[in-house]
Amino acid sequence: MVRTLILMRHGKSDYPERVVDHDRPLAARGRREAALAGDWLRETQPRIDAVCCSTAVRTRETLTATAVTAPVQFDSSIYEASPRTLIELIQLTEPDVQTLLVVGHAPGMPWTAWELAANRNSEPAAELSRKFPTSALAVLEFDRTWAELDTGTGDLVRFHVPR
Repeated sequence: MVRTLILMRHGKSDYPERVVDHDRPLAARGRREAALAGDWLRETQPRIDAVCCSTAVRTRETLTATAVTAPVQFDSSIYEASPRTLIELIQLTEPDVQTLLVVGHAPGMPWTAWELAANRNSEPAAELSRKFPTSALAVLEFDRTWAELDTGTGDLVRFHVPR
C-alpha cells in the first residue's frame, strides 16, 4: 500500500502588537491561501485520513481554513520541531492511515520534506529548495509502513504553492 504524506506550512500570519509568536493569528491573505490549499487538496490528493497539527494559533487557523475534516491530533512538539522530531512523530501514525497531513512551520516543514525525499534531483525538489512559502504543500509517497519511514525513503511527487 502506498502511503501519502502531505507537509503543509501554515498560512501567512499577522503580527499584532504584544502577541507572542505561538499566538499569532493568520492574516487575511493567509486565510485566503489556506482555503485555496484546501481546494487543491480535495481536487488532487487522496482523501486525508488523519491530521497532525501544531498547537500554534496560525496552524490551527490554517487547518480550519482548508476545511479538511479528517480526525486531528494537535501536538505542541511540531512547533519549532527539527526534521528528526517530525519524522519520529510521523513514524507513530496508526498503520491504517493511508494519507496523513501535517500542518506546521518553517523551517521544519521544508527541511523534513527534503530529508524524507529520495529524489532530490526532481523538479518538485528543485521548486521546494528555492522557497517553501506560507501555505505551501509538499506531497511525498512511501512504499512502506509509517514506522519504517525514514530519511531518503520517500518520493517527493508534488510541490504546490496556492495563490
